[in-house]
Order: sequence, then C-alpha cells, then structure tokens
Amino acid sequence: MTKATYQKPTIIRHQGGLSQKFGRPTRRASMERIDGVPVEELMEKYGSPLFVFSERTIRERYRQAHRAFSIRYPKVQFAWSYKTNYIDAICRIYHQEGSWAEVVSDMEYDMARRLGVPGNQILFNGPLKTEEALRRAFKEGAHVHIDHYDELYMAEQVAKEFDEPVPVAIRVNMDTGIYPRWDRFGFNLDAGEAFNAVMRMHSGGKLKIAGLHSHIGTFILDPQAYGRAASKLAELAKRIKRETGEVISYIDLGGGLPSRSTLHEQYAPGTDSTPPIDDYAAAICDALLGAGFPTDELPTLFIESGRALIDDAGTMITRVVGNKRLADGRRAVIVDAGVNTLFTSFWYRHDILPVHDKGGMPEDTVIYGPLCMNIDVVRPSVSLPPLSAGDALVIRPVGAYNVTQWMQFIRLRPPVVLIGEQGEVDVIRRAECVDDIKGPEQLPERFVEKRHVRVVG
Repeated sequence: MTKATYQKPTIIRHQGGLSQKFGRPTRRASMERIDGVPVEELMEKYGSPLFVFSERTIRERYRQAHRAFSIRYPKVQFAWSYKTNYIDAICRIYHQEGSWAEVVSDMEYDMARRLGVPGNQILFNGPLKTEEALRRAFKEGAHVHIDHYDELYMAEQVAKEFDEPVPVAIRVNMDTGIYPRWDRFGFNLDAGEAFNAVMRMHSGGKLKIAGLHSHIGTFILDPQAYGRAASKLAELAKRIKRETGEVISYIDLGGGLPSRSTLHEQYAPGTDSTPPIDDYAAAICDALLGAGFPTDELPTLFIESGRALIDDAGTMITRVVGNKRLADGRRAVIVDAGVNTLFTSFWYRHDILPVHDKGGMPEDTVIYGPLCMNIDVVRPSVSLPPLSAGDALVIRPVGAYNVTQWMQFIRLRPPVVLIGEQGEVDVIRRAECVDDIKGPEQLPERFVEKRHVRVVG
C-alpha cells in the first residue's frame, strides 16, 4: 500500500457578509433626518464631515437623569463635566438647566468663568493645579478637591494668605469591585490614607475638610459599584465627624455613568446592556439615605456625569470617498471622517447608517477614515448595503469626548452645528483653517527667506 502524501491542514476564514445557503439576518435601516432636519440639506450648507448636536436630546437626557436622582434624594446638584464636551453652546445648555461646572484644569476653570459660572459653582478636580490656580479658586469660593499630599501641602501654603481656614474636599479611591481600580487619583481609603490626609489637614489648621469626592472609573456597567462607593464615603464622613467634629457638607460620586454606546469588547449592543440611569440613582441614594446621617447633617449629593448626558445628542455626518476590496476579500469603504475627529472609534462600535438605503445585499464592511495611517479605522466591521462615492453616512452616538480629544492631524477639524428645539440650525464652532493651526507658530528670523531684487539700470 502506498503511503498517502501528508497535506498540511488549511483553515479558510469564513467571510460573513454575502448570503450563503443558511441565509443571514439583514438590517435595513437608514437615517435621512436629524431632529426633522434633512441630512443632505445639512451637508449641502455646512459640508462634510460635520458634527451635529441636538439641543432637544441634551435637555431631555439631563432632565431624565436629574429627576432620577432628585426623586430619590432631597439634596442633589449636578455639575457638567467640561472635559466631556466644552463647546460653549453645549456647556451653556447644561448651565441653563441648573448644572454647575466640573473642571480638571486651569484651562477648563477659565472656560467656566468665561461663560459666567461663579466660582462657588465650580468643582475643581484633577491631579495638577498650579499655585496661582489654587489661589484664584480659593478667592472665588470654588470647591477644590485635593488629589495628593504634595497638593495638600501647596494648598496649605496658599491658604496662609486667608484669614480663615479654607474649605476643601479630598478625592478618595477605594475597592468597589470594579477592576482595574482607578487608584492613581486621590487618597486610598482601604489602606487608611484618606483618613490620614483628613487628619493631616485638620491638624494643620489652614484647610477645613468640607467634602469627599470619588470617581471610581469610566463606563461603569455595575450600578451597585456606586452604591458601595457611596456607603464607604458615608462611613468615612461619619468617622470624620466623630474624630474631628467636622461635618461633611457634600459627597461627590463623580461621573463614569455609561451611555448607550457599545464598547468593542461588549457582546450585546449598548442599547440592550446598559442599565437605566434609575438603577444608578437608586444604588447611590439608597446607600446615602441608609447611612444614618442626622437629618440636619445630610450631605448634598454631587453628580459629575458627562458621557451619559451628551453621547446620544451627537451625530457625525460623513461622505463615502471610495470603495475597495481588501486582500482577504472584505469590502472596505473610505469616508472623509477619521479617528482624528472620531477619537471614540478606538472605544466604540459606533452605529453607522446610510442616509439613503438604495437597496442591494448588505455586507460586512470595514470603514476607514481619510488619514494616511493604518490605525484610521472608524469601524472594523459593520453590515451595510452597497455604497458609492458621494453617498452619505451618519455615525452615532458621538457626543462625548470627540470634540475635546479631536486633533489637527493631517486634516483640519470640521464645523459643529446645533439643531435647536424649534428646528433652527446654528453653527456653534466653525470649520478650522490653516491659520488656526499656524497662528501660534513663530519662524526664526534666520529662516525667513530674503529675496534679492537686482536693479537693471
């Protein structure tokens, strides 16, 4: 018997996209309007790519979240997270709704003051606060949250300039069952560092502990983690009262509440897997109300939510600029919006829809941006019908972090418009030009080209 020749096994990757004998579910969805305004009309007037925000959605999401907390707890104050989206018009909407400002830098503090937010309605977080920033914040009555011992020492030196001890809060990190822990910010509670920081502050006599702040992470899908954080902060507040006599006037549970976006590692879409805001409100408020505070010492609850309030309000409009087939057979589409303007593409599986579904068989498609970089992937796989150059797509939700973390890399940043509650459209940030990028630069004199003109006489 002749021995059979060995053949190396071969695995052929299945390309799910075109139909096969078992069939496949197809999605037939499109999005021709945003808040009643035709997408094509927006593109014709303002160009592509284009960020579009919905004022109606912003106000609705804020009111829903504020109500979820305020019906469960008598003393609630929201503070808009500037780092999530600090376009003036967006921030102004939140302030109109009653939100304070939460900032994490001198720059953001200046932005809030420029918009008319009084100092005593600003929560000043972050690991880097300059001496001058602390001095200004103390003078204006801002709620300063101390992050580390070196900052505590600097704050004490600045506080010597004031007649009375300056009220501040400390940021606290702890084990709430969320991993990895966000323990790079603030003083650790479980190791006793947070209480020691309070005692150091109390014994110094220059600063007065007034609040406790915690931010346990970002896109937290476990509401009970916030309940555990609230309980631990409440116990710390009661211990501070017993040991020092100081009453904690507020407890700040930070932000980190998720939107309905879908993370890349999530199996189910965010619309199905993200708990409702009421679950987070119940976990936090039940913990505080059950902590045993005397009625007249019940601390104010601060919430710094950003992403959960703004993400759904933002949409990106983009155009297809080209099609191609990759070496492995996948279809790829190039659009004029890349990761330079859609930074959250690194985190989210954005929902991408054609403005007009012209029919045809949907197929798994890679969406690339226009950058000359291999990392410029807006969506690694999404089922879309056939698309041609010039076709319009909408990408959503994109309201959080994109217009603060975008960058002028290879291409200029696009305009941003706001659709009002009555359907009016306003430009709230114009498109950039090269002068916006080159304006701060200075060319040394020795590099200035000198042109010599020869006079013929």
